[in-house]
Amino acid sequence: CNSMTAHCSLSLLGSSDPPASRVLVASRNFANDATFEIKKCDLHRLEEGPPVTTVLTREDGLKYYRMMQTVRRMELKADQLYKQKIIRGFCHLCDGQEACCVGLEAGINPTDHLITAYRAHGFTFTRGLSVREILAELTGRKGGCAKGKGGSMHMYAKNFYGGNGIVGAQVPLGAGIALACKYNGKDEVCLTLYGDGAANQGQIFEAYNMAALWKLPCIFICENNRYGMGTSVERAAASTDYYKRGDFIPGLRVDGMDILCVREATRFAAAYCRSGKGPILMELQTYRYHGHSMSDPGVSYRTREEIQEVRSKSDPIMLLKDRMVNSNLASVEELKEIDVEVRKEIEDAAQFATADPEPPLEELGYHIYSSDPPFEVRGANQWIKFKSVS
Repeated sequence: CNSMTAHCSLSLLGSSDPPASRVLVASRNFANDATFEIKKCDLHRLEEGPPVTTVLTREDGLKYYRMMQTVRRMELKADQLYKQKIIRGFCHLCDGQEACCVGLEAGINPTDHLITAYRAHGFTFTRGLSVREILAELTGRKGGCAKGKGGSMHMYAKNFYGGNGIVGAQVPLGAGIALACKYNGKDEVCLTLYGDGAANQGQIFEAYNMAALWKLPCIFICENNRYGMGTSVERAAASTDYYKRGDFIPGLRVDGMDILCVREATRFAAAYCRSGKGPILMELQTYRYHGHSMSDPGVSYRTREEIQEVRSKSDPIMLLKDRMVNSNLASVEELKEIDVEVRKEIEDAAQFATADPEPPLEELGYHIYSSDPPFEVRGANQWIKFKSVS
């Protein structure tokens, strides 16, 4: 690549006998990067905020597109498996909110930390786990990331402290992770996520207070998707300016449907925390296309027209696609090619997640502690014993 154009060679596209579309992609000269204007963030107790322009490289653009498309397709596949009764129990999908999980990850380092509530599939993927491990966890199989024991709300990865089932409970835990970051002096930050529905929890304000007193490197992030279960923000909160509700903690309100906005705001917030100034608040204004969970059709408290309007005007994948195509960072054909690859990856993962065996009953007591000698756990009555192995 020279500084102006990136040449896509056929060997990169992995085909010895390419279809016409691949030849077309290969012969075109794409721009290496492009500068975009992004929406200005609303600020609270801050002199200046994130930049209003940003540079997107072709490489990053293709990576973000693939990741968002993977999260979208994975969630749609989970919906399908749930309706076939292959996935059971709780299941909260994040389609529509892809710019949040992918954008936040783009603004931090893999060594930084992240904890969220139970709408966690997207974050589990962006933190580095494969679709295969996630879908197999959803179906409760051995090959799942929590060995089939966690399910939809309890998945974990390196520096990812999971989905948490209790509303708001992950926020004090996130402050604790930030305390560990400060204590260990490693220049790491913790992203602590919660929804608009959890934003009125008392424990959140307790965590704000401690984080501010101890100047913890914690980014409190409210993913505001406008509805806490079936209750709109206006009916649930006396103040819907969630970014101002840290009071003594600075905050910013971000367009959570624009991945570039989210990325720049995250970089800004992370730099603020790393500089030792203490915690900061971010409100991501986003939207979920599905209901609150699979048991909620999602149209009794909002209209189908409202959902359709968000889909047609603010869809995060569509916005990135349009930007890239219009700025000659990629072609429509190339992005379609990615869509095909993603669909195949999801299909293969779903095949694995339905064929993989469930964990055997004798493993019920395994992994209670991470490094302990084996011990016995009592079952449903005192004659049933399970062995616990770390």
